[in-house]
Amino acid sequence: MTTTVIMRTTARVIVPIILVVSISLFVEGHNLPGGGFIGGVLTTTAFAIVYLAFGLDFLERGVLGRDVDPGKEPSRDRVVVAYRRVFEYGLAIAVVSGLVPLLFGRAFLTQTFWEFEGVPIYHHVEVASALAFDFGVYCVVVGGLLTILSVVGAE
Repeated sequence: MTTTVIMRTTARVIVPIILVVSISLFVEGHNLPGGGFIGGVLTTTAFAIVYLAFGLDFLERGVLGRDVDPGKEPSRDRVVVAYRRVFEYGLAIAVVSGLVPLLFGRAFLTQTFWEFEGVPIYHHVEVASALAFDFGVYCVVVGGLLTILSVVGAE
């Protein structure tokens, strides 16, 4: 697959911007609109742009420095296995974060928060326990959508 210089250059410029917005929405999701789902969708969008601009094997060959077997089936490819693992870990994190309040006699998915004062640059930071659940959802969305994207894109 050959793409134009314009597509590759555009991808190099917009992918970091998409990833920063994705992380911002993920982190602010417990207080403002956003969260793990939309952050995961935006992250997957950034990966889709990278795949369109550089091809499916770019991540493994260019970023991870691994040799790619062009004859391998996509479902057995190491990157797809890694995406599935991200999905599985995310599901486990989301479930465990919902079960932890039960250990303290609270209802399932009850959240709390901690405040930190004197943090450099930010001064005051609130961290909600819902961040762990959002991170699980983020991993499930990224892992699931990237698995689908890789398997379908390799067809």
